[in-house]
Amino acid sequence: MKALVFPGQGSQFVGMGKELFDSRKDIKDLMESANEILGFDILSIMFKGTDEDLKKTEVTQPAIFIHSVAALKAVNGFGAGMVAGHSLGEFSALVANGVLTFEDGLKLVSARAKAMQEACDANPSSMAAILNLPDEVVEQICAETPGIVVPANYNCPGQLVISGETEAVQTACEKMKEAGAKRALILPVNGAFHSPLMQPAQEKLAEAINKTKFYKPTMDVYQNITTVAVSDPEEIKKNLIAQLTGPVKWTQSVQNMIKKGATTFVEVGPGKTLQGLIKKIDAEVAVSSAV
Repeated sequence: MKALVFPGQGSQFVGMGKELFDSRKDIKDLMESANEILGFDILSIMFKGTDEDLKKTEVTQPAIFIHSVAALKAVNGFGAGMVAGHSLGEFSALVANGVLTFEDGLKLVSARAKAMQEACDANPSSMAAILNLPDEVVEQICAETPGIVVPANYNCPGQLVISGETEAVQTACEKMKEAGAKRALILPVNGAFHSPLMQPAQEKLAEAINKTKFYKPTMDVYQNITTVAVSDPEEIKKNLIAQLTGPVKWTQSVQNMIKKGATTFVEVGPGKTLQGLIKKIDAEVAVSSAV
């Protein structure tokens, strides 16, 4: 069975989406509609902006979503049997399985990005990648460290990202190294995504989600917060909201998709990050890019 997977923040690059834009009129029309929906020329930033322009959360998240849905349109869904997205990518996955329209998905992604940026600006916070340390050790160190620091992204075995207050993250990193971590690297992000510090953003996103029509899905989505197949629109909403302050359980989600029959994972969107993570989770499955 084929599974479509959609990347999250960090997969952006200058020039993203230009080949898709030039490939077909229907894709061009879809992408051009994004400028009207957002109220600014995001395509210009995607095609010829700077790395710094693209790194701004309120640009990055819509840009990746636009690219991902355009790539989805280019391959017409591949006849997949399940979908999942990493953090932000969950919104692209919900377009792929018919739960959200492109317009509503983009509006929600934009609202999410702005709310997250505001939460980041309000609290000095950061994230760090921890390599080659068992998950349970990372979890224990986070729990024992003063201040707010929590596991945020379970990316693959031996790679877990932590998130929280800057000082707490730095303290936890030192403890991780003492415990035997190969690396404990502070990431170049300006906020603590998937931590309790995103609570103000969560409240704003909840308001936007609860005003949006969610349709019955055409296939199951494996959501980050639960790691299992979800098909009820109301449950999907709750999980999307919970995701902002809860961890992205990518390792567990992919493992559960494989248990349910996924043998091929197709990454739909910019970059190949998810393909690398999936091969580390299970070397036996096939991975590829949509375009």
